Amino acid sequence: MSITYLDAIREAQARALADDPRVLIYGQDVGAFGGAFKATKNLAQKFPGRVIDAPVSEDAMVGAAVGAAIEGMRPIIEIQFADFSTIAFNQIVNQAATLFWRTNVPCPITIRLPSGGTSGGGPFHSQSLETLYAHFPGLIVMTPATVEDAYSMLIEAVAIDDPVIFCEHKFLYYHLKAEKLPTEALPTGKARIARTGRDMTIVTYSAMLHEALAVAEELAAEGDEIEVVDLRSVKPLDTDTVMASVARTGRLLCVGESWPWGGVTAEVIARVASEGLALLDAPPQRINAKDTPVPFHPNLWAAHRPTAHNIAIAARKLLRM
Repeated sequence: MSITYLDAIREAQARALADDPRVLIYGQDVGAFGGAFKATKNLAQKFPGRVIDAPVSEDAMVGAAVGAAIEGMRPIIEIQFADFSTIAFNQIVNQAATLFWRTNVPCPITIRLPSGGTSGGGPFHSQSLETLYAHFPGLIVMTPATVEDAYSMLIEAVAIDDPVIFCEHKFLYYHLKAEKLPTEALPTGKARIARTGRDMTIVTYSAMLHEALAVAEELAAEGDEIEVVDLRSVKPLDTDTVMASVARTGRLLCVGESWPWGGVTAEVIARVASEGLALLDAPPQRINAKDTPVPFHPNLWAAHRPTAHNIAIAARKLLRM
């Protein structure tokens, strides 16, 4: 029996609830309905009084979670779409992120953000906001790309004493499957070499990992060996693994689904250029979504986001430099 990315998120929450009585889940329709994407299906029945429906106010939800954390609880907040988290922006960046620094009281909340695009999602249900939250000290930003990481990183997120922004990609919910849940995992802040290679490094995260792996497979047939680095978390960012990979390959292509201005891909390139310029045999490159709101139409959405097709074009160009 295979386990989907969404199953892994549900199982991680069930384990967190079972292991720690301080854990609770709070969000819109997370109770009897089981969540907008069914990430909390049946959990309210298994854990009465600890999977709680919230009013339609993200600001109030996160504010209540900060208060609960101050009183010793470990809330998991489900935001129905990552886009809506901006309604709670003040609570996240001015309260949760700064609480420990202001008061020496930890703020162990986990905010689950169903992130990224899906066909027909449009500009209000498809945004990738990991860059936005990574900008603020005090927040940990996780971007799991595999079933195994969706499970293990969410469990770790709940146990961490800092506020965690957990960016789970909606497109992966049912498209990604594994045979079983992991029993061990890399810690947050440690990147993973998803595929080894010698000719070029692709650094990526979240759903773009699978596009990058498809490109590496395609180019392998042409004789080029592409190393793929899955960042796993973007705050903290594992610069050491990236630099070691670039030292082996001499070329760097960064891929992200978020918009190009600033962002994770820009940060990776800035770090490599400032700390390891001599390692590069060609100028580092990046590819992101188009610098427009996310379009509704499936064909426009397919052209808006990075895909294996346009990543492969960029990779071949970089290999020739």
